[in-house]
Amino acid sequence: MAKAAIIILAGTEPSDAMGRVVNALQAAREFDETDGDELELIFDGAGTQWIPELEDPDHRYHELYAAVSDEAGACDYCASAFGVEDEVDDAGVVQIDEHDGHPSIRSLVADGYEIITF
Repeated sequence: MAKAAIIILAGTEPSDAMGRVVNALQAAREFDETDGDELELIFDGAGTQWIPELEDPDHRYHELYAAVSDEAGACDYCASAFGVEDEVDDAGVVQIDEHDGHPSIRSLVADGYEIITF
């Protein structure tokens, strides 16, 4: 049994960002599909901008995102800071506010999660 916390930090702007988010979603799907594994998928920082992009049914990777979106959470502070708070809320993605408005990475480590960032 593996415990993984996949954190998407890549924004939507750099040319390599699409590859980073797709790799993160692929890894998340692998953990999600493996019986006994535990997954936390967190969109943090500029990565929160991906949620409205990937929610679009016409987006090239919408289906990949949809396969793991039930496991997704987003940094509450960063969703607001990057102007996507309403879109994240509309998507039904839980906004995480565990440590000064952000997800608690320390709690994940204390709970035995391997932290993987993209």
